[in-house]
Amino acid sequence: MKNNFKKQTGQAMITLIFFTVIASTIIAAAVSVLFSNILSTSTAEAGLVAYYVAESGAEEGLLQLLRNPEYAESVSPTEIFEVGDGSATTQLNSNGSFTVTSWKEIE
Repeated sequence: MKNNFKKQTGQAMITLIFFTVIASTIIAAAVSVLFSNILSTSTAEAGLVAYYVAESGAEEGLLQLLRNPEYAESVSPTEIFEVGDGSATTQLNSNGSFTVTSWKEIE
């Protein structure tokens, strides 16, 4: 009986190391996927915020133009509007027709 146990010493340790390496690999892959998803989500959210801020700036410029048709000549053609957690710069140009351009930089 003693001879049988002496031949199997270390077998449990090799099995434990094997499963530890497999578990570590799976955990590292899961963390990598999680980090990638978090980064992707925050980038998409920043893009949506920029889109809505720019849209609000354009609507504000159009509203000012509808209220006062001489708005582009009477006021400086570039205005900055604070919208939520960002700001939109709106430009009104009059050269026979009016153009409203609005943008917001993503931080």
